[in-house]
Amino acid sequence: MYFSESNPEDFPAPPTIAEVTARFRVPVMSLVSQPALELRSVSTTESSMNGEPALLTTVSLSYTFWQVPGDHADPANLADLGAADLAALDAPPIRPLPDWLMAQRALIRYPMLWEAVMTTRPSNDGWQTPESTLVDHVNYVVMNTFREQRAAGGFPGELDSPATTAHIEHTSVRVDGADLPGMHLDTDPNVYGVGVAFTDRILTAVIARDHLTDITLAFETLASHPPAG
Repeated sequence: MYFSESNPEDFPAPPTIAEVTARFRVPVMSLVSQPALELRSVSTTESSMNGEPALLTTVSLSYTFWQVPGDHADPANLADLGAADLAALDAPPIRPLPDWLMAQRALIRYPMLWEAVMTTRPSNDGWQTPESTLVDHVNYVVMNTFREQRAAGGFPGELDSPATTAHIEHTSVRVDGADLPGMHLDTDPNVYGVGVAFTDRILTAVIARDHLTDITLAFETLASHPPAG
């Protein structure tokens, strides 16, 4: 097994949501602010063609889920972790870690809606549709968060009963206080997917069914962004 000689204390902190929003050039979408959810992390993908500077293509938001929002110390908020995971969290880290990484380490004790909301800048060549984007997001979340139940074979493995565009139906989705024409995918046994296509981006969200009754499935635009150029 290979161990990096890098000093974890030198690892740079991940970009903030404000920094990502400023780079993305189109609005970033989030679940509406609500007591049961707290923004946990932001992740991105990027692409570059013909030697041009890398351009962000997706922004994904993950959230901590609080079963008892008014009391974060309540044991009911804890995730169902195995003994080995709990022992690792209870032990001090092998090497000193920067404050931001210690904070992320502490949050492992609590359930997470992993990459639950994704804002996508679609490609210009037409291969990517709102429907395919929602299907890809659903299968991506299932493969990574329900791997033991749904994936077979070595990494990355084969997903059992993956979603397809044939499973998508029309629905309305609440965004910034208005009900917009959208789509949903309600056939997967583990997650529920929903999406809206805008002129400049695609909003998709994938939520574990265990959390659906505890959260408000509505969306809002995050901080302002510079105009596309």
